[in-house]
Amino acid sequence: MKLPAGKWIFCSLIAVLLGATGSGQALDPVERGRGLPNFLHKLATEKKARVVFLGGSITQNDHGYTKMISEWLEKKWPDVKFTFLNAGLSSTGSVTGAFRFPDQVLAKGPVDLLIVEFAVNDDQDSMLDSKTATRGLEGIVRQFWKANPTGDILSVDFVNPPMLEKIRKGTEAVSTLAHKRVARHYHIPIVDVGRALANEIAAGRKTWDKDYGGTHPNSAGYAFATGLITQVIEKSEAGREIQKITMPEPLDAASYDRARFVDPQTFNWLGGWKFEPVSKRLLPTGAIRSDYEKYKALRSDGPGDMLYHTFLGRTLGAFVLAGPDAGMFDVSIDGGKWKQVDTWHHFSKNLNYPRSVILADDLSPGYHQVALRVSGKKNPESKGHAVTVLFFEVNE
Repeated sequence: MKLPAGKWIFCSLIAVLLGATGSGQALDPVERGRGLPNFLHKLATEKKARVVFLGGSITQNDHGYTKMISEWLEKKWPDVKFTFLNAGLSSTGSVTGAFRFPDQVLAKGPVDLLIVEFAVNDDQDSMLDSKTATRGLEGIVRQFWKANPTGDILSVDFVNPPMLEKIRKGTEAVSTLAHKRVARHYHIPIVDVGRALANEIAAGRKTWDKDYGGTHPNSAGYAFATGLITQVIEKSEAGREIQKITMPEPLDAASYDRARFVDPQTFNWLGGWKFEPVSKRLLPTGAIRSDYEKYKALRSDGPGDMLYHTFLGRTLGAFVLAGPDAGMFDVSIDGGKWKQVDTWHHFSKNLNYPRSVILADDLSPGYHQVALRVSGKKNPESKGHAVTVLFFEVNE
């Protein structure tokens, strides 16, 4: 008899969940790292703190762990004036997070505690390899501490069914491994929600679907994750004084630590490009999320239409809305050979799907000239050749 997916995961995980060491003890899902000493010191002495949540839709959900943690902090420290920023953005991973970080987090003021989660979206949405997942999260970490050298960071790894199954088999998803490697390098506390949930399922105390709720948790699932996060806060010790963070050398010198969005209007256009508000007039096929209706986008569906730009940096990307008609870019750097970069995604079938695509990476430091062309080629699943750019992305 074929079991439903939720029950199959439950039954398979019940069998045994041993730590990777083979010691017979489940791995600890919480790693406290250096703790949160500066954050707790500020709570005790300054009586005010600013907390930012950065991630995908698991974070953007205003009724999830972001709300629960905010309420818990206010209840535990009623004499502290907290301010909170939910910088979650559905479907986006750590690469987009790194490029939007300056405008959507740092520009809004100093941050005392950053709680960041991107493991699920780096796995199922962005489908990143280890190198790119490392560059995304490390870029965020280094940007944060350059701007907030006395702030603290907490890294949270949520989970989906394939990631949970990897834990059952004694390994971890590529994104989780990469993010943990970054967190350990910088001694950042880690909360592995998937590992904790797998332990509970193996012990017969919880189920994936009913008790946790799935990839987007139900209220009980969010409460479970919240309890792990607040455990880190409660068990951290306040520093005797504020200490500035001294960062080690980066794991990857090409991490996106000098990342930023670039207005597409700074590019030179040739052909039938439109720069208009994001709406059904500009994007006639596919649903449009309200998050993007406040922006304008640069769009063309004409193969051969060109863009030119000179930029300072090692990486060039584009944050696009890739709908059912999403096409490809032809890309040439410094007069070199053309290569194709597909903007279409398997989630594009009914949605103008937000995603970052890397157009050129690992360039030499300095200035580069890029030529971009709407390609005459397209993904077999796509209904057109359109490219729709909200922002270009440059990492110096």
